[in-house]
Amino acid sequence: MEPDVAQAAAAAEEMNFVMTAFAEGGVVMFFIAAIGILTILLVLERFLTLKSMSIDKHDFNEHLFGMILRGDVQQSIAFCDSKPAPLTNTLKAGLVQVMNNRPDEEVQVAMDASVLRESPRVEGWTGFLAVFGNLATLTGLTGTIIGMITSFKGVSAADDAEKAQKLSQGISEALNCTAFGLIVALIAILFFGYFQIRVSRLINDMQESSMSMMNLVTANRDKLKLG
Repeated sequence: MEPDVAQAAAAAEEMNFVMTAFAEGGVVMFFIAAIGILTILLVLERFLTLKSMSIDKHDFNEHLFGMILRGDVQQSIAFCDSKPAPLTNTLKAGLVQVMNNRPDEEVQVAMDASVLRESPRVEGWTGFLAVFGNLATLTGLTGTIIGMITSFKGVSAADDAEKAQKLSQGISEALNCTAFGLIVALIAILFFGYFQIRVSRLINDMQESSMSMMNLVTANRDKLKLG
């Protein structure tokens, strides 16, 4: 039990330290906290949204392209409908044109247009993570400047006995704002980079799969059952 008690005490002490540092940071800390909450909410939203939009490209394409090789265009469209996602929506757009016996150019245009429609959905609010990162840094810097101004004003108006205390309080406020602002900024920018990679992969998957399907359709037009 002793290690558990020690760990609980250490955790309580650490939490107390964080709360004390937050309180010492002054009013600006609440703005940094608001940016931090928005950042966390956006990160969670992006995780859930991108997870719902992601499918196994290789497995899906293997099944879909097999249906196309067998000429089952209707079944291919139904298969896309069973797995709604940006990738499947893009390929379905092309298959619908194939079903309507449209020329290859129109099939490709339909898929390209679908990529353009789906890309904003995939990107979502990801760009705001970079904005939040910059805002957190600037807000922390603002708190730092306010803290230093408060510190020097307090020192100039205080007597000798209070100068050290006023200076210490002002520096503490300034450094805490800097630290919390940088922590929020690091989290926001880190996840911005991560989500940018995931978004790029999803868009590349749509473009690559559409070109692969276009080549497959072009080479097997005579096998397709359009009725």
